[in-house]
Amino acid sequence: MKIAVSGVKPSGELHLGNYLGAIKQFVKLQNDYKTYFFIADLHALTEPQDPDLLTQQTLEVAAVYCAAGLDPTKTTLFIQSHVPAHTELGWILNTITPLGELERMTQFKDKAQKQKKNGVLTGLLNYPTLMAADILLYQPDVVPVGEDQIQHLELTRTLARKFNARFGATFKEPKALLQKEGARIMGLDDPTKKMMKSASSKNNYIALLDSEEDIRRKIKSAVTDSGKEIRYNSDEKPAISNLLIIFSKLDGRDITELGAAYREKSYAEFKSDLAEVIIKELEPLQKKYRELAKDPEQIIEILKQGAENASRVASATMQMVREKIGLLKCA
Repeated sequence: MKIAVSGVKPSGELHLGNYLGAIKQFVKLQNDYKTYFFIADLHALTEPQDPDLLTQQTLEVAAVYCAAGLDPTKTTLFIQSHVPAHTELGWILNTITPLGELERMTQFKDKAQKQKKNGVLTGLLNYPTLMAADILLYQPDVVPVGEDQIQHLELTRTLARKFNARFGATFKEPKALLQKEGARIMGLDDPTKKMMKSASSKNNYIALLDSEEDIRRKIKSAVTDSGKEIRYNSDEKPAISNLLIIFSKLDGRDITELGAAYREKSYAEFKSDLAEVIIKELEPLQKKYRELAKDPEQIIEILKQGAENASRVASATMQMVREKIGLLKCA
């Protein structure tokens, strides 16, 4: 089977954008690929974290992934920091990465501007080399990523080529696996910006564990466009277009069909029906999550076994890397 690998940071609440753009895709991938999905707790440290909250959110993400349908008998689910090879390879890749390559990363420039007041942290600069290590350790064929991570994946491919040219064939050059429609769900309060866990307002997103009341309230308050027509046009009607994408991805009807069904209906009717579709979709996930939350040891055991499985693969890669770069083996 071909190999796929991806990760998610355990900071903030997982939301509908994560679900439609990544998690549902991961559940499908586990049937056709050998998959490695990890919780990127080390990446989360590039921003200040409350230690207790980080622990809680790490377990929550793992439980949500399992509740959404990731099967530990089909996929390897683990925590990034539980496989030390990630940081070891990350450091080695740092030694062949020009500083300018990291400084030109769009996400670094954007986030550095936000951190400027308190000082930009080195971890933010080195984020892409650790991400490259996360990927290359498992020799994947594809990496499911959002559009905002394409630049980082291209750096990963560049570093793989550079390492291979200098030390001999070692790493695969993985390709991006992009979900075209619905891969980028926009904020409910601002359809020009991506739905984000770190948004200043919780009205930006539908959290996967939101109550029915919260879902209805957030969809009801979601911004709309001028006029009353319900149709897809990302330039003229970005807000309604975003809601139509969400509706289509959950309901199964294509956007054209939805537009026809709601041609004579109001925004209020459309939003009310969308809220119910979201509630229906998330109900089994939330039910399964509540069951898992009662037994956190079950999740911990899944993560422990996942780390053991991931470590075997990562260790084999690192043994090859160490030999090729000349690190002395005494044991």
